[in-house]
Amino acid sequence: MKVILVNGSPHRKGCTYTTLKEVAGELNKNGIDTEIFQVGTNPVAGCIACGACLKTGKCFRDDVVNDFLDKVSEADGFIFGSPVHYASASGEITSFLDRVFYGRGALFANKVGASVVSCRRGGATAAFDQLNKYFTMNNMIVVSSQYWNMVHGNNSDEVVQDLEGMQTMRTLGKNMAWILKCIEAGKKAGVELPQREAPIKTNYIR
Repeated sequence: MKVILVNGSPHRKGCTYTTLKEVAGELNKNGIDTEIFQVGTNPVAGCIACGACLKTGKCFRDDVVNDFLDKVSEADGFIFGSPVHYASASGEITSFLDRVFYGRGALFANKVGASVVSCRRGGATAAFDQLNKYFTMNNMIVVSSQYWNMVHGNNSDEVVQDLEGMQTMRTLGKNMAWILKCIEAGKKAGVELPQREAPIKTNYIR
């Protein structure tokens, strides 16, 4: 089994990376393979709802989004990490996830997901809530921890000193590994995936 951890910070090995590494370490201890995927520093354009991906399975902008979509099928779980910018997730990961999930949400159904955020002081819960919405409208299984998945610190050295935050990340890794193993055991026992109803769209203006 494998989990892809997405680093939505422009800093390759900063606070968000340090947070994701703590989760990855616990997953590895429990026999789960991991890969940290860096969104990077190149501009990530937002989704323009053109619908091209619905026809081709790829975004017409051939960039890091398509690189990530190529990896989705090989993963059983995902963790999206972001620094907190003005009480929100970073602009890079917001545009990235909008395009990843638009029209491609079915790729993530019945897979596990979690988000983590890093901040200097405040705004973490708002950013955390924002990221979790991608899971809850795409039939994903959201993994929790012993507290909201956040760490505090202005650099990676300070993040490591947030002992409660680091423990929260280790607990998240343990919980995700356990849920992945439970899902795998269920599959081997013949437990079928939920049967989805055809989507019903209700528009409020007629």
